[in-house]
Amino acid sequence: MEIGLIQIIALLITGAGVGFASGLLGVGGCFIMVPVQLWALTSIGVEPTLAIRIAFGTNLAVVLPTAISGAIGHNRKKAVLWKAGVVLGLSGLAGAFVGGIFATHLPGNILKIGFGLAILAGAIRMLTAKPPQIDKKIVDNNLIYILWGFPLGIVSGLIGIGGGVLMIPVMVLALRFQMHQAVGTSTALMSFASIGGILSYLLNGINVSGLPAYSIGYVNFLQWILLAGTSVPMALVGARAAHKLPAQQLKYIFIAVMIYMGLKMIGLFSWLHLPL
Repeated sequence: MEIGLIQIIALLITGAGVGFASGLLGVGGCFIMVPVQLWALTSIGVEPTLAIRIAFGTNLAVVLPTAISGAIGHNRKKAVLWKAGVVLGLSGLAGAFVGGIFATHLPGNILKIGFGLAILAGAIRMLTAKPPQIDKKIVDNNLIYILWGFPLGIVSGLIGIGGGVLMIPVMVLALRFQMHQAVGTSTALMSFASIGGILSYLLNGINVSGLPAYSIGYVNFLQWILLAGTSVPMALVGARAAHKLPAQQLKYIFIAVMIYMGLKMIGLFSWLHLPL
């Protein structure tokens, strides 16, 4: 089972969109990647449950260089709080490894629906919550960072995302980061957390039958090259664009992305027969 020319072109275009979204919004772009990866895999005969695990594992492998690229861009704008990013990231790395183990034993539909509901809950919370007061200081406590990072890392590994889409609402609402700081720091967090998920999907997929060509465990390296090759440079473009937008406008763009992502993954658009 090998990917054809049409799938290759679609993955290259998808990678560019993922990179821009990562740099702009501080998310891994899985709402773009995973549906395209699923289509590319199932269209060449990969079993659907196997396909979603490969999509999640490969997605995390793409998130790693894309997040590093985005972090470099945001760091130039002094929007990365490195202490928070490293502590949250390392605890998220451990959690993502555990979450990846769970994911390799759960049905694909459960993973998709759980992902969609979590994202929708985060979007609603950000939309309805009052913004943190400017005179309040950013939470600077390693224990609190660990207590947030580890469970969110589990969710990250479980549903195959870098974790930024879940961590940004926590940074803004609970840790009192400004929006640009949350977006910038989330790219540093994803750089660490994605490593734990990648290792878990690699190790737990070894010797599994039915994997497509160029796969090691649940990570397909052909898809990874195609997606990462365009996403990494576009993450720098997205990071520059983010700092030209007002923080409030960036927040509402982020909420809109979360709502779309959540509805897409729980299958609402398919149920309504909408081509979205």
